[in-house]
Amino acid sequence: MMADPTFWDDQNKANGIIAKSTEAKKTYEKFHKLESDLEDIKVLLEMLELEEDDEMNEEIESNIHTLEAELSSYELDLLLNEEYDHLNAILEIHPGAGGTESQDWGDMLLRMYQRWANQHDFKVETLDYQAGDEAGIKSVTLAIKGYNAYGYLKSERGVHRLVRISPFDSNARRHTSFCSIDVMPELDDTIEVEIKTDEIRVDTYRASGAGGQHINKTESAVRITHLPTGLVTQSQEGRSQIANKEQAMNMMKSKLYQLELEKQAQEAAAIKGEQLEIGWGSQIRSYVFQPYTMVKDHRTNFESGNVGAVMDGDLDGFIDAYLKKEKL
Repeated sequence: MMADPTFWDDQNKANGIIAKSTEAKKTYEKFHKLESDLEDIKVLLEMLELEEDDEMNEEIESNIHTLEAELSSYELDLLLNEEYDHLNAILEIHPGAGGTESQDWGDMLLRMYQRWANQHDFKVETLDYQAGDEAGIKSVTLAIKGYNAYGYLKSERGVHRLVRISPFDSNARRHTSFCSIDVMPELDDTIEVEIKTDEIRVDTYRASGAGGQHINKTESAVRITHLPTGLVTQSQEGRSQIANKEQAMNMMKSKLYQLELEKQAQEAAAIKGEQLEIGWGSQIRSYVFQPYTMVKDHRTNFESGNVGAVMDGDLDGFIDAYLKKEKL
């Protein structure tokens, strides 16, 4: 395809093909590196059988642990084979009722996803940030950019529940807080989603960033409401109202696409006679800080007792368990 003289006539399509080619090469090379590493371990094992050597034994154990981790990562990549898994992700965090407590929980989740993205070399852009009244956030919209970002993060969509001793309660009582996470693919120009102009309302407001500081003094931030569905998107990252309107419109396309996916999944489940729970009201994961420490995913039963590591972005075990369950 790249040898075709007309290849660069459509630059967006060409760049997409190049990206797929690059990732295919990476997959191919990673597989053969795993093969090579396995052969190296076999050679060391044969040498160890001939002569016992504690240092070599430690080296083999270390190499096996490294290979297992790399193999797990490779298998995870292979699970991301659905049509839009390779796209960037748009992730929204919305605290539930509960004021400062829930808004602080939203801020904790924001930090968790930022750290996870950084660990995977994904670029994070804050498209919209609404600070909490006293602490935390009222809402945040992130663009997480990198190959397979949506494929990984689609597992995070749903309600996340926190149980802890509230730092905002003078009586040190245990509180339960909720945040909903919405994740959509960032659609590219090759995917058509029709939005009629008479079905949307566009509002503008002054942009502000984390901590409440103003990015500018003009009404450059844009909020778009899709009247038939009530869906809302907003953007304040861009320097101009035009740029923010374009970004908010792209997010609206992604939301409408996600809504259509849900409808199709529900229809398919109805035909099969399955009970399929989709939506913002479904609690997918609990994070318990007191009286014990545990993070548990209710869809897969995968759990971790290391709450600190999870809040520092260690989410791959949860993502892996979800993707494997979906493929069964």
